[in-house]
Amino acid sequence: MSESKRFIKDVPVRDVKFSVIIPAHNEEKYLGECLESIAKAAQPYKNQVEVIVVLNRCTDKTEEIAKSYNCVTLENYDKNLSKIRNAGAALAKGEILITIDADTRMTEHLLSVVEKHLASNQYIGGGVNGNLERISIGIVVSTMLLIVPLLFKYGFISVGIFWCYKKDFQAIKGFNENMLMAEDADFAKRLKQWGKKNGKKYGTIKNGMITSCRRFDHYGDWVLLKRPDMILAYLKGNNHKAANEAYYEDQAR
Repeated sequence: MSESKRFIKDVPVRDVKFSVIIPAHNEEKYLGECLESIAKAAQPYKNQVEVIVVLNRCTDKTEEIAKSYNCVTLENYDKNLSKIRNAGAALAKGEILITIDADTRMTEHLLSVVEKHLASNQYIGGGVNGNLERISIGIVVSTMLLIVPLLFKYGFISVGIFWCYKKDFQAIKGFNENMLMAEDADFAKRLKQWGKKNGKKYGTIKNGMITSCRRFDHYGDWVLLKRPDMILAYLKGNNHKAANEAYYEDQAR
């Protein structure tokens, strides 16, 4: 592992610009590529980026991979993505927080764009959109079946990768730990509302990521057409059985 791909760890707060938080439940298949993408995006910020990998009930090589990049690691046993992300954020030393999933890769200019957006003082933070590794009619239909009802509930938001100042993350009390699903949409809505109160916009960085299709690969591209109950579970947000199936129990996810 070259030094340029290793992140900072155990340094003073003043030396950390970005803290990138990754929830990880048995992510050995994806974590390496995610960390590689962050390392590339971090090149303009040498010795200013820490990566916090929250090890959630891992039984594979996730921890070994994280430590090979000098990531900060912590153990967490909650079946709750909000608690998992908030645990990582509680350790973060950076002025700017980024959350990313282990099966997602950020583009090489993402951190630079985030810094520019926040430095402009126009944005409270925001989300990122991008591309799936593959696309099909079934994926498009399933995605729209979920996005449209969520749009009515949460408004025009973007999710994917989140970015904001740590102080604003703390001001809205991070992710809602009462939610087991769609916690990202809820976070986006509250961050947007907080921005409005402070005269700032919620931003969307376009084409800033590539994410896997692992759920479609496992359940089928037409999954949400066949499983309307899962759409209702996302809208409700606290269905333990659906959440365990979608995130916390199914190793294939």
